[in-house]
Amino acid sequence: MTALLPLGTTLQLEGISGPLRLIRLLGGGGQGQVYEAEYGKERVALKWYFPGCISKDRGLDQRLRECIRATSPNPSFLWPIALLSPSVETLQQHSIPLGTFGYMMGLRPADFVGAHEHVGGHLQISLRHVLRACFFLAEAFHELHLKGLCYKDVSLGNLFLQPQTGRILICDNDNVDIDGRDLGSAVGTPGFMAPEVLLGQARPGTNSDLFSLAVLLFRLLTRHDPLKGSLELQIRCLDEPARRRLYGEDPVFIFDLLDERNRPDPIEHAAALLTWPIYPAQLQGLFQQTLGVGMREPGRRVYTGQWKTALARTLDQRRLCPACGQEVFTQADQSSLCWACGQMLPSTPRFKTVRGDVAAAADNELHRHHFDSLVSECIDHPLASIEAHPLKASVLGLKNLSSETWTAELENGESSSVHPGQRCNLNLLVRLRTSQGSIDLIR
Repeated sequence: MTALLPLGTTLQLEGISGPLRLIRLLGGGGQGQVYEAEYGKERVALKWYFPGCISKDRGLDQRLRECIRATSPNPSFLWPIALLSPSVETLQQHSIPLGTFGYMMGLRPADFVGAHEHVGGHLQISLRHVLRACFFLAEAFHELHLKGLCYKDVSLGNLFLQPQTGRILICDNDNVDIDGRDLGSAVGTPGFMAPEVLLGQARPGTNSDLFSLAVLLFRLLTRHDPLKGSLELQIRCLDEPARRRLYGEDPVFIFDLLDERNRPDPIEHAAALLTWPIYPAQLQGLFQQTLGVGMREPGRRVYTGQWKTALARTLDQRRLCPACGQEVFTQADQSSLCWACGQMLPSTPRFKTVRGDVAAAADNELHRHHFDSLVSECIDHPLASIEAHPLKASVLGLKNLSSETWTAELENGESSSVHPGQRCNLNLLVRLRTSQGSIDLIR
């Protein structure tokens, strides 16, 4: 790929106070190219647009200026920091296409991997971290929509995952626009676009974002396209008219409650049939709403806040199968079968909170919203974590991650202090008292 900008050089650009040194070309697409650069002592990313993209997207520079002034709605967005254009000096010294410009943003860390690697089955990541990634995704779009903005092009290609934590980064934020305003050329990515947008009946907005978000969440959780089932197998050639029919004219969710025409094939779509039963009915119901009745009625699609609640609740239900060690997401107070090995799961001790039960399983966490029903779900700053003993996994402890000392009430009637950073043995715990409130451990 030939670089638009001269690599290894230092450029004077309008929009920043100091020089920017180009280090290497990271990649490119239909809009332009992305570079790693050095600004002062900081490594940053620079996206530079092709002249054809700028002439086609007349509102591009205005949207970027507005995004920069508004600042990022959520840390998960690799948000534009500064709009840059060549100085007169730079144009005289280097062969840079006239009228082109770009923007500076944070540099994506190397341990964030394209979400398509996970969907393709090439990434080692736990179900817990996939669910965390889904929560962070819903949270990011929740805060974007609260600002009156829409993304317009939600897809796998714009999402990166950190496998060891479930953290995410969302790139290509230059398509972000004010909801209801048609200032740009982006309409979405095939396979993720809402039917009304694909058919040209509506322009992208928050309603189409909600559809695309549901598709992306489904693909992260199941590694399967929610509209590819038996109907796709009847298509001999998946050309443009066939895609239009499959995704726009007659789209049917593979697990639609009322329409069974597009059920997954046991051989061709085994992944969907294996993964769908893993998740609780509450979470399944949100997909059935958005990709069912919401397919044709945009106003009935699930909101981002509903996704946050259901995903946080699913994480709370997480426990481990004692036979195979796999993560399962059934009610802790109920016996059920493990989806992976088929063995019976015994009921699990659980914390009784104002937001429902939290299974006492290793790596599960207690958050502020578990103590206060008025606080929105947030999983960034846990107040406590459940940890397995390093030598005996069956022995669990609760670690105080807050800055305050808690009181643990024990089975023998005694109490003990749990200072910040300390642990208490769950085998002896009956009740935990904190300044946020009390939580009982139910066995």
